[in-house]
Amino acid sequence: MKKLKVAFGFKAHSGWAALVVVGDSGSTYLALDRRRIAVIEDSDRTWAAQPYHAAENLDRKEARDLVKRGIAAADRAAVRQMQAAVARSHASQQEIVGCALLIPAPMPDWSIEDILAVHIRMHEAEGVLFPDALAAAAGACGLPLVLIREKVLWETAEQAFAPPRQHLSDQLAAPGRTAGPPWGKDQKSAALGAMIVLRTA
Repeated sequence: MKKLKVAFGFKAHSGWAALVVVGDSGSTYLALDRRRIAVIEDSDRTWAAQPYHAAENLDRKEARDLVKRGIAAADRAAVRQMQAAVARSHASQQEIVGCALLIPAPMPDWSIEDILAVHIRMHEAEGVLFPDALAAAAGACGLPLVLIREKVLWETAEQAFAPPRQHLSDQLAAPGRTAGPPWGKDQKSAALGAMIVLRTA
């Protein structure tokens, strides 16, 4: 029996991400799985969701150590979640063609000290940390990865699919009907990323 081709789409936040698994039936796109995944352990949530903020008032060494612990914790959690997603798809006899990850604007190559010196940089660094963890996890699981700048998601989709944006919006409604509520901005963006992967794989 021919396996259904699927792609993962991720939209990361601080400590968690929206995951949508989209399948290509040949005639329409189906949202086969939609869930919120934790990219930190619940026991670490008080500090690991925003490790730079948690380190803000510590001395230099303690701050550096805490941030590094937070990054390592996110990396471990992301790998576990990616492995679980892969296992679920394999158990459902699905062929994973790739993984779409929505990413923010790139951040300068600041040191931890540089980031902690300016508050807005801490927000930028934490906005990059969890997408980076998911990207590394996709690599660790051997998944082809497509990075899509969130600001140009729709432009990227229009290039991949060719039809105008309204037609894309109609196509995006189909997986939403199969998934059911909630089908908000995070889910739509993650699904659109996965659809781009399926279209271009």
